[in-house]
Amino acid sequence: MTTKLQTRIVGDDEADIRLDRWFRRHFPALTHGQLQKLLRTGQVRVNGKRAEASDRLSIGQTVRVPPQLVTPPKEPSQKHSTQISDRLKKLILFEDEDVIVMNKPAGLAVQGGSGLKENLDDMLASLANKKGVKPKLVHRLDRDTSGVLLIARTNFAAVKLSESFRNRDTRKIYWGLTVGVPVPPRGRIDAPLVRQGETMIVDDKDEEAKSAVTLYQIVETAKKLAGFVALWPITGRTHQLRVHMQYLGTPFFGDRLYGSESSFSAPEGELGKGLHLHARRLIIPHPRRGTLDIVAPLGPDMRKTWKWFGFDENADADFTDA
Repeated sequence: MTTKLQTRIVGDDEADIRLDRWFRRHFPALTHGQLQKLLRTGQVRVNGKRAEASDRLSIGQTVRVPPQLVTPPKEPSQKHSTQISDRLKKLILFEDEDVIVMNKPAGLAVQGGSGLKENLDDMLASLANKKGVKPKLVHRLDRDTSGVLLIARTNFAAVKLSESFRNRDTRKIYWGLTVGVPVPPRGRIDAPLVRQGETMIVDDKDEEAKSAVTLYQIVETAKKLAGFVALWPITGRTHQLRVHMQYLGTPFFGDRLYGSESSFSAPEGELGKGLHLHARRLIIPHPRRGTLDIVAPLGPDMRKTWKWFGFDENADADFTDA
């Protein structure tokens, strides 16, 4: 099977990143010299144009990935493709001729990477239309984060939705469970982030650090043990919410990267597993008319934990005065 080139969309957590750093993040085995050769020969393009390693990327731009860097997915059988399609259709919260909105489960990677058996981007081929046009990702969620994920059915919709993310004409509300309760109970975190190895850290002195702003409020608490927190990331940096909650000293329950080693005294099997962070609601202009306002129910693990703590699954966070 011939390996095909791939076009990737710059995510809302990758604004202003250098092109060489973007490649280092997505293709860690690619050397600087190899990338320079690909750039010189025009095999890498941004929005269809030649690019330099030092070019800064913007949300919604497309990056052409040369065929030799792409590990082609195995062609599924018709039966397997139908199974994938049926599986994805169960995740759909809303769809029309322009968009699909899914409730992504925790553990499903949005895009491919080393060691991954499957990813949503490849799986979307099973939802191609009658002309064979595959739906396009317009933003991303971490693999371990569940919740609202927006997908474009057409190039027109992809351009419009990407513009909305780029212009921050959106509102994204997340729900999380923190180990301990953030203080104060409502606030604004303005703490710049910079990459350190595979993680992000708060650093207001590093010139490479990018502005990161999060609004948050406590919805409910379980004494001082845990906080049901709603969060609105004004900016969209990598792991922003996770690092900001760690910065307050109250990391998300189940977060293996950012310090949630402590847990709760609960009978075995009473709490859900994995990172307790969920993209609860997305408000964004529809590509053609009106506004999309989509709410995603909690997944089974977070629902299990909510039940044990007695938290309200239908609670609402009020950011109207933000």
